[in-house]
Amino acid sequence: MALVPGRRVALLGGGFSTDEDGLLDDWLLTRAGNPRPRVCFLPTASGDAPGYADRFLGAFRSRACVPSVLPLFSRELDDDALRAFLLAQDVVYVGGGNTANMPAVWRVHGVDRLLREACDRGTLLCGISAGANCWADASHTDSFGPLASLRDGLGLLPGSVCPHYDGEPGRRPSYRQAVAEGTLPGGWALEDGVGALFTDGRLTEAVTRRPGARLYRVEPGGPGTRGKPGTPSEPTRPGVPGAPGEPGGVDEHPVPCRPLGTAP
Repeated sequence: MALVPGRRVALLGGGFSTDEDGLLDDWLLTRAGNPRPRVCFLPTASGDAPGYADRFLGAFRSRACVPSVLPLFSRELDDDALRAFLLAQDVVYVGGGNTANMPAVWRVHGVDRLLREACDRGTLLCGISAGANCWADASHTDSFGPLASLRDGLGLLPGSVCPHYDGEPGRRPSYRQAVAEGTLPGGWALEDGVGALFTDGRLTEAVTRRPGARLYRVEPGGPGTRGKPGTPSEPTRPGVPGAPGEPGGVDEHPVPCRPLGTAP
């Protein structure tokens, strides 16, 4: 009997939709556990944008994998066929878009339940932006316009996720404030270019395609303290009083990331 790996989730700070070098997607395929993995793209968060699906297929058809796309806004598979299709995948790759809308659509079609079942059976679940947010208990999102907290994830990764930590204005201070105030639990913040692999909720690998890009663990700090603000790629120090008017405190810990293209 084949040994089933633990529940695996990968958070991507890039990929085919944003990067030309393909390094993060190449790394992802090496973690699929199959020399020619079946890779399903779920573009739900974008409303199944046709151009997005075409870009995925264009990027993955030339790779050693079997790519496919699962649209839900124009669904063709019945319930049995949908389950069989998802459980046959080695990788499910979720695209970016509206984090808040996506789980609502998934629940209507039973896809949230099927993704949990696939994960239990060894499928690697991954994604970028909204597709990274969805695996955690909670996330930091612009689904409602302004940056906000959302506690509506699949819960396969404990805590919260914040993508684009250095790539979008306001992301870092807003996420730190949400964690400090308790509107989000502590969690993981990804700078653009980073990939992070988790097994059974624990970080097992962190890589980067961009020199200096980092993954951070962000936790609530002591009462009335806040990690000293720094630049997006600088570590912050816990236990240092925040600037006047800043709420609470956070401890922000950078995680070493292996540059892609070097030996593991």
